[in-house]
Amino acid sequence: MHKRERGELLTQKINRLQDNLLRKIHLSVSKDGFVHFGDTVMLLNTDSKPSVENPHGVCGSLTLAVNLDELSIFSPLPLQSLHGVSAIKSVAPVGRNTFCILSVDGSALGEPIKYGQTFGLGTTGGFSDQMLYLASDHKSFIRFAKKSYLQQVFLTDELSYLTRWQAAFLDPQLRLEHEGFPVPANSKIIITHCQTNRSLAVPRNFWTRSYFGREYEVICHTFLDTHKAEEDKNYWEIITGDPRRKYNTFSLNSWLSEGTKSILPKPDQCHSF
Repeated sequence: MHKRERGELLTQKINRLQDNLLRKIHLSVSKDGFVHFGDTVMLLNTDSKPSVENPHGVCGSLTLAVNLDELSIFSPLPLQSLHGVSAIKSVAPVGRNTFCILSVDGSALGEPIKYGQTFGLGTTGGFSDQMLYLASDHKSFIRFAKKSYLQQVFLTDELSYLTRWQAAFLDPQLRLEHEGFPVPANSKIIITHCQTNRSLAVPRNFWTRSYFGREYEVICHTFLDTHKAEEDKNYWEIITGDPRRKYNTFSLNSWLSEGTKSILPKPDQCHSF
């Protein structure tokens, strides 16, 4: 009875975590078609290959999300154990898969992010008392991804040089020409870690079992094809809200049906959900 009054029962902790991590979040609406500092967005890893070309990996689109460790259920401070990230199949914006674009170079809120400009990615996981920042560091004997043994991606509560990222144009032959131009929303880009110069990726053939089910490993590694261009494992889209929907949640099918084309990617870059 004393634990119940203090909210320390296991069922109460689980319900509290679910209420926050699965809380519906409204994505920021981009009026000019670009991504801005201060926007609340989702990071979508796209996959256009048919299942026959990827027999050992998951197909479809995945979103970057906070990975809930089972130990955090027993922790009195929920955010203390929310330091892992993973890719999930859900594309509905909730607390655990929405991020805020942060300014780390003095740029004002509301300014568009430009290719090659440094920015941060923060998330509260649906909670309101603390923000965690997406980070990465060089692989070492004690820090590496558990499944692929490549460079690990994690969350930290301190802003540093490990939490800085850049957006690069998708085509490497046109990357230099687009340097300094605003980053469009809902279009494929490459997200690179500034400190290690490796790109954010989802290999899609490494998965772990979490509290919410099967989720996929997120790493920092640049996958190059025979033409020295990044593979689709490194493709990301910064998803913003739909300006024509009442609650500003992401729905690509509704955009297509209503004829919104100004901030959509090209037809060959669209995916169904």
